[in-house]
Amino acid sequence: MTFSPAPFPLARPRRLRSQPWIRRLVAEAVLTPADLVWPLIIHDGAEARVPVPSMPGVHRLSPAEAARAAVQARKLGIPAVALFPNVDPAIKDAIGTGATDPDGLVPQTIRAIKDAAPEIGVITDVALDCYTDHGHDGVLEDGIILNDASLERLAEQAFIHAHAGADVVAPSDMMDGRVQAIREALEANGFQDTLILSYAAKYASAFYGPYRDAVGSARALTGDKKTYQMDPANSDEALKEVAMDLAEGADMVMVKPGLPYLDIIQRVSSTFQVPTFAYQVSGEYAMMKAAAANGWLDEDRAVLETLMAFKRAGCSGVLTYFAPRAAELMNG
Repeated sequence: MTFSPAPFPLARPRRLRSQPWIRRLVAEAVLTPADLVWPLIIHDGAEARVPVPSMPGVHRLSPAEAARAAVQARKLGIPAVALFPNVDPAIKDAIGTGATDPDGLVPQTIRAIKDAAPEIGVITDVALDCYTDHGHDGVLEDGIILNDASLERLAEQAFIHAHAGADVVAPSDMMDGRVQAIREALEANGFQDTLILSYAAKYASAFYGPYRDAVGSARALTGDKKTYQMDPANSDEALKEVAMDLAEGADMVMVKPGLPYLDIIQRVSSTFQVPTFAYQVSGEYAMMKAAAANGWLDEDRAVLETLMAFKRAGCSGVLTYFAPRAAELMNG
């Protein structure tokens, strides 16, 4: 049955916008700090905090500083942080050996956070790009990313993170079959309760530039990632990728980037009705910060408006570098 609204003046939609209390009461989507995940760039250098020039307000953090950020997240009501490493180039090699070091930067940071704020969920990035001397997410041979050879490396990396105390492993590599390989490795080693948040629909986007600067993979990257990250032209393909990852054992899925792909978020959320996340990536963050610095938009209003757009599209949560500021605004 098609609903036909009453005509004006019997219907006056502005009545439902007339006062703050009624706007709150009839809001269709609700945004709270519990909807946020705070991405933390961590590093193995001597400094506690190192600014990221292309991401004003974002720093590379030592493990101890990351633990302090987790305590701050707890105070703000942010339920989880996500870790992304910037490691010494001297440890990078063709197969990303450092990704599977049980005493490496990520395991150290996981343990530091769990000691300082055990209530905070820790999500770790599972991919090789931060550890390879070529900047790709998998094993590279003769200019080709080897899918199946990469799976064993990724599964071992996920196990190392789970063993260190990670609550969620999040494969962002876009290799075929990696969710199943990771799930089988976790099950075989007694980590059946570790969650998998799959970057199921990760696009070959122009919006990753500042992040690659932040984690130190930009200078190393040879070529592009179009043979494994998705074509921005494709929407139906995203549903196929999500379906495969869920069938392989993913508990939650992610669409990345965020704002340019709200249509994908909506389709994934409504089709599969599973926890669906978006990543408001570095380029989105830097773009908004630059516009605000020039006085071209109100940063605080823009932050909350974009986050509400993710919720309206069907997101369970959003990874955003704006998380602490957004939580402050929501907390009043």
